[in-house]
Amino acid sequence: MDSKSTDRRLYTRFCDLVGVRYPIVQTGMGGVAGSRLTAATAQAGGLGVIAAAPMTFDQMATAITEVRAATDAPFGVNLRTDVVDLDQRVDHLIAEGVQVASFAQAPGRAIVERLKEAGVVVIPTIGAVRHAEKVAEWGVDAVIAQGAE
Repeated sequence: MDSKSTDRRLYTRFCDLVGVRYPIVQTGMGGVAGSRLTAATAQAGGLGVIAAAPMTFDQMATAITEVRAATDAPFGVNLRTDVVDLDQRVDHLIAEGVQVASFAQAPGRAIVERLKEAGVVVIPTIGAVRHAEKVAEWGVDAVIAQGAE
């Protein structure tokens, strides 16, 4: 069990993967998951995730700075892959040492490779088994399975 975890019953491999005490993820919910919620979740031992999809680049950069000022705990940033400034955003995550990049859609192989080379944990959201198999081949660390029941 990782020394950060306070309760053996709550310990999972996810805790080690992203460096948190509890396997709890506050997802990047647009309009809700800004820097305050992300920092509070991270400080409490879960994985807080900034919802950068509805943000401009500057808003995302400010949110990252605000989380860093509030806590030294690991956190993530959720991105969409269809934004025109995706490369700039990925570069910024890497430069700022953001621990986790999650995606509302599966990123391309090149984005995964850049993030992985920089030591960033990559967790895309997928909607089909074939998509999970494809991103697994690219080396993502985990997937968020989304579907319709």
